[in-house]
Amino acid sequence: MSKCWMKVLGLIAVLMAGMSTAWAASAPPLTQVKVIKVQSPACGLEDIADGQTQTQCNHSGPNIKVYVLEVGYGKSQPQVALDGFEVNGTRAPVCAFDNGNLTECTPGNKTVGSLYTFDLAGKQEGTFTFSNTSINAPRNTMSTQLYIK
Repeated sequence: MSKCWMKVLGLIAVLMAGMSTAWAASAPPLTQVKVIKVQSPACGLEDIADGQTQTQCNHSGPNIKVYVLEVGYGKSQPQVALDGFEVNGTRAPVCAFDNGNLTECTPGNKTVGSLYTFDLAGKQEGTFTFSNTSINAPRNTMSTQLYIK
């Protein structure tokens, strides 16, 4: 192969590598984490308002679930506990419509964050804490907490 063709092929390879990088958008850092709902047999589903520090309802009893919204991209294993004891949960992607409303993701929708569902597994009350770190710059850490009655 001639030197000219090698240069052309090398240039094409460099341009193609640059194009794939340019087309891929970087994931946004964490901008918000918050407890949005607490659910229990005793109270049903309670909405948690911004700035609320404890549940309104007395959820005490088994089968309490806590729902946390994370906007942006955090690590896959956040730090989650109730009174210092680790709590397990699941994570599902959250997408946004053009009007900004959050919804479950379907093919073609843009993922904007995650919805976590935590089962307190028999724990009945205490301070629920959630903390996570962005997977990219600026690698900020965000956290939230709520006292569950």
